Amino acid sequence: MIRWRWGTVVQARREWRGSLELDVTVDRRRAEDPDSVRALAYPSLVGRPRAGDRVLLNLNALALGLGTGGYALVVAVPDNLPDDVDVPGHVVKARYTPLQAVVLAADEEASPLRSALAGAASLDGLPVVVADLHSALPAVLAGALATRPDLRVAYVMTDGGALPAWFSRTLDALRPLLAGTVTTGQSFGGDLESTNVHSGLLAARHGLRADLAIVTQGPGNLGTGTHWGFSGVAAGEAVNAAAALDGRPVAAPRISDADPRPRHHGVSHHSVTAFGRVALAPADLVMPSDLAPDLATAVRASLSALCPPHTLVEVPSLDLAPALAELPVKLSTMGRGLADDTAYFLSAAAAGRHAAAIA
Repeated sequence: MIRWRWGTVVQARREWRGSLELDVTVDRRRAEDPDSVRALAYPSLVGRPRAGDRVLLNLNALALGLGTGGYALVVAVPDNLPDDVDVPGHVVKARYTPLQAVVLAADEEASPLRSALAGAASLDGLPVVVADLHSALPAVLAGALATRPDLRVAYVMTDGGALPAWFSRTLDALRPLLAGTVTTGQSFGGDLESTNVHSGLLAARHGLRADLAIVTQGPGNLGTGTHWGFSGVAAGEAVNAAAALDGRPVAAPRISDADPRPRHHGVSHHSVTAFGRVALAPADLVMPSDLAPDLATAVRASLSALCPPHTLVEVPSLDLAPALAELPVKLSTMGRGLADDTAYFLSAAAAGRHAAAIA
């Protein structure tokens, strides 16, 4: 199940919050093994590898040719173990895996936010934008802040993709624009930790004092090409969670006229399933009002079929293109940038605009 390899660190490459990228030579065990790899270490988990250190690697992502996760992962630095760090919390993430980590949940007794969260049961009408892919995060944020620059926007990260929030260079670059990040479920590494999406939303509202929350999975969507076999199903569950807590769910469907796969052309079948079958609570279902005519007709038909219980909301988006272009991150979804898949990013930005308008 795991492709274990020994390696030796040659040099550090670049670093962002929580992550350290390395060049590592590999002790080859099979003819197809690479001589060297680009590796990723999470110093909070394994310590800080130095040039010359021997490291234990997991090569699964490289063997599978994963685009988002195309790193060898450093599992341990056996001869340079980090010092113990005592954490006041008792919540374990990545439970019963070899790298299970102890964190302090925002609502635990030892948390400074305990008093604020212990009795919290409502989002008080907080708009919650729910999207399938992590790549929608910067676009939703751009649309929201272009509409209301004063808003405090929190990111609530689910555990359908990457578990460490540190893996996301996008999130690292967006930090100055966010009130903070809450990692939920088995994900970890946010400014606040939570047990599930419900407590994560409450932490965003009452801990980070957010005026608006964005919910997506971390980087690395999992899909099998079947009707139900994809991690974005959780987007529908997030709509239900927001509604259960008296929030205002805003669904950001995945819209594209550039994806070559028929099941993702127009409105992705992922969005139709998540928002049409899983989301039982009503949400504002947002589409741009200024899509190209043929695309608009197809999208409107697909989304209208989900109403009720949802309400279709059409929002102008073309004037948000400059806000997208000015983001401190390079927009990318499935290898396509803003110019390649404009409809996708403008659709996400339109959801952010609508949520900001009702905040």
